[in-house]
Amino acid sequence: MNIALPDGSVKELAAGATVADVAASIGAGLAKAALAGKVDGTLVDLTATVTDGATVEIITAKSPEALHIMRHSCAHIMAEAVQELYPGTQIAFGPATDDGYFYDFELPNNISSDDFGAIEKKMAEIVKADEPFVREVVSIDEAKKIFADQRFKLEHIDDLTDQEISIYRHGSFVDLCAGPHIPSAGKIGAFKMMKLAGAYWRGDATREQLQRLYGTAFFKKSELEEYLHNLEEAEKRDHRRIGREMDIFMMRDEAPGFPFFLPNGMILKNTLLDYWREIHKKAGYVEISTPMIMNKQLWQTSGHWDHYKDNMYSTVIDEEEYCVKPMNCPGGVLVYASKPHSYRDLPIRAGEIGLVHRHEMKGALHGLFRVRCFNQDDAHLFVRPDQLTEEIVGVVKLIDSVYQQFGFTYHVELSTRPEDSMGSDEDWEAAEAGLRTALEELGMEYEVNEGDGAFYGPKIDFHLTDSLGRTWQCGTVQLDFQMPQNFDLEYTDADGSKKRPVMLHRVCYGSVERFIGILIEHYAGKFPVWLAPMQVKVLPVSEKSRDYAHKVADAIEAAGIRVVVDNRDEKIGYKIREARSIDRVPYMVIVGEKEAEEGTISVRDRTNETHPSTIEDFCAKVREEIRTRA
Repeated sequence: MNIALPDGSVKELAAGATVADVAASIGAGLAKAALAGKVDGTLVDLTATVTDGATVEIITAKSPEALHIMRHSCAHIMAEAVQELYPGTQIAFGPATDDGYFYDFELPNNISSDDFGAIEKKMAEIVKADEPFVREVVSIDEAKKIFADQRFKLEHIDDLTDQEISIYRHGSFVDLCAGPHIPSAGKIGAFKMMKLAGAYWRGDATREQLQRLYGTAFFKKSELEEYLHNLEEAEKRDHRRIGREMDIFMMRDEAPGFPFFLPNGMILKNTLLDYWREIHKKAGYVEISTPMIMNKQLWQTSGHWDHYKDNMYSTVIDEEEYCVKPMNCPGGVLVYASKPHSYRDLPIRAGEIGLVHRHEMKGALHGLFRVRCFNQDDAHLFVRPDQLTEEIVGVVKLIDSVYQQFGFTYHVELSTRPEDSMGSDEDWEAAEAGLRTALEELGMEYEVNEGDGAFYGPKIDFHLTDSLGRTWQCGTVQLDFQMPQNFDLEYTDADGSKKRPVMLHRVCYGSVERFIGILIEHYAGKFPVWLAPMQVKVLPVSEKSRDYAHKVADAIEAAGIRVVVDNRDEKIGYKIREARSIDRVPYMVIVGEKEAEEGTISVRDRTNETHPSTIEDFCAKVREEIRTRA
């Protein structure tokens, strides 16, 4: 058999051994670190037997899957602790998640976060005992005997079609589980209980209500401490709180999921859109606007009705059914189809900042991150096949420049054909090849996200990393052979024949509203000067300097800088603290009697240092920061 080592090398070994034997044969240090294995790409337990000709990959703490495996094991440890502490507990499901793990329980008495300390103490005792995770394969009848006192597990067993079932034992705990797990509890690193919530059995509101306990785990204590610090920092940066404090946006019960942008929010939003329009004009785009409501037949032709109708709002006009657009693309197609095109006209790059509406479940709504209406900074490119690679490269470079402007790093995923798709195998293969070619020409590293493309074509997704290391999927480039075919789009080629254009869908911001929410948290509300709704706040020390403060503000405003005067009868220290912590303003201009007499100003920036300046020099400095979008 072949053994893939963590360093990428391959080693030969005789068949018939277990994965643990394979690990041991490579070296004691590696064997000690091994968590599980992959046999021909499938995750398996260390006790799995390796067949002849198989390829084995040893999973260690440095492998991408390792943290997930360890957290899954930690979920079992938490369930074991809960069962020991609260006899009579019924267990449901307990998977690992991106951030940790959870387990659902029906407890004799509900617990609270006050009980977390006792649960963590019991978990620590179990980890210290370092007992092994043992996998067994049993029949359905045997499984029913093992879980005779666990009614949720019995119900789950009844749904299984396999005649043999995998279970895992650890200490006093046993669970239905496909695995794999770490060899023993001692390999679990630092863990912590995080929160609890309610959950229905199998997500069915008509069934039993359970308690869901969340936890997290890392291999190192320092990693857990960093994670907890970032959580605390994320709470401080919550865009809903900062948005309220800075008067950027609000939500109302009268319009759940439909954000209201306040004056400061409109300044921020329009500044982003002005930047968008500027860079798109330079890149050869034209801007269009399409109707918000169009008839149902259009959405049937585009394919959205069959694939997306559950998320669409509809209405009846003149006894005909109409839909509120969830996407801008069919409108862009109609603009293209409104007149004949020659091969010389292509590529056509049509941008649209279109307001779209999508039905989201009430429980999924979350500030600006998940709303029911938002502006999509769409563009639809209609290109000849020979222009495809060049245009995709141009789009990727444009998106890259946008993210660099805001200080984001990102990684790229190529998302391929989903199960719910339209079009021929040949079209999909050609579309995916087109995107791969463009990425390779750019020399850009990417991951393949199998089955996550749009229903009409594959896509390149950009996942931003913010200042806290969190990732957000924003930009995308989608290649579409289907919609031009559905709407019978054409152009006249050089030889006079009719040809079908290829359509590219793409966004930079994605949802403008969501992007604003991301920026608020990325900058913690401390926007760069060009974006800040309030760029300068003038603070008179007392009533005696108030008239001079307004003269200063008039001069700053005349220089094209956004400025506000704090006229309140408050102490200067209070005004400074509020300007710094609530308004998060880039610059404070403090004026007292001395400044009024000398015709100068005192400038306080985000370093909290104050220095004297003339009004002219200060305005020149700020204008340059705005001009260069520093």
